[in-house]
Amino acid sequence: MESFDEQLAVKIDKYIEHLFNPHDEALAQNLQNAQEAELPTINVSPNEGKLLYLIAKIAGAKRVLEIGTLGGYSTTWLARALPAEGKVITLELDQKHAEVARHNLDRAGVGDRVEVRVGRAVASLRTMIDQHEAAFDLIFIDADKAGYVEYLDLALHLAHSGTVILADNLIRNGRVLDEHPRDENVRGAKACNEALAANPQLESIILPIIRENLDGLSISIVK
Repeated sequence: MESFDEQLAVKIDKYIEHLFNPHDEALAQNLQNAQEAELPTINVSPNEGKLLYLIAKIAGAKRVLEIGTLGGYSTTWLARALPAEGKVITLELDQKHAEVARHNLDRAGVGDRVEVRVGRAVASLRTMIDQHEAAFDLIFIDADKAGYVEYLDLALHLAHSGTVILADNLIRNGRVLDEHPRDENVRGAKACNEALAANPQLESIILPIIRENLDGLSISIVK
């Protein structure tokens, strides 16, 4: 059996991007603005952004919850997938990140359908649950990995039958295969994978994602 060819994997990722993700000035400027503001370079890839967009479209989502905004790159993809009356509520811990995101979202022409809420995601989620906020059609988790299991549990209180739940960075270049990972992010991802697999409310799978390394996006639907 041939071994995994990392260079080939990157070439395939670029090949797909070339075919299906032509240059988009708003998204390119989003990344540049984030870089200039010295935000962490941990946004989803263009191909994964397109995947999020398509999943939201396929799901017919009108209300989207995103946990982890950063510079608003994935937020832009999700907002573009919504109908004119659609709404994305995105949760961001850092005020600076939120300001960059708001600017990027306005520049991309989707700021009117996105609300950025600043604060600890767990606190924001609990407030939303306590206030009986309307359920979401799609929920995307892409924040600190140590909090993933709690985010998933709280997100389920804001879902309905048929809600699609996505969580990013769950393979960690294969390190989730370690029996006792030392890295906190790997431990969080591994715990989330096990929680997804064991949850009787969900039907789930993890889709491998190729970029500079191998990662994974979980796709779940609430029964």
